[in-house]
Amino acid sequence: MVLLTALALLLGLFLAVLLFNPRHRKSGHKGKAQASLNNDKASKSYSKTEVSLHNKRTDCWIIIKKKVYDVTSYVEEHPGGDAILAHAGDDSTEGFFGPQHATRVFDMIEDFYIGDLEQ
Repeated sequence: MVLLTALALLLGLFLAVLLFNPRHRKSGHKGKAQASLNNDKASKSYSKTEVSLHNKRTDCWIIIKKKVYDVTSYVEEHPGGDAILAHAGDDSTEGFFGPQHATRVFDMIEDFYIGDLEQ
């Protein structure tokens, strides 16, 4: 009986740790609070030439509506597979607003914002 009680307490403690311990996302997504902090900072500007250098799986930047996003940490998790790489280092606006994306991506993309495209 004592052993059963001890196991129940250990299980409860384990579940409490899992429940209350913040998880670290594999992709490195920032939380909304962190994203808003980044957006409050002065935006950096990038040339189209500079963005075009970030065009591979291990270094992937995209442009959406003249904003630059570093989506490197998301490439492996992208539900559409390598489709995200089709416009790596280039303008992905048309593909991003395609019918294949759920509305949650419109909030999620801000986590990857790093600056604006130079005009």
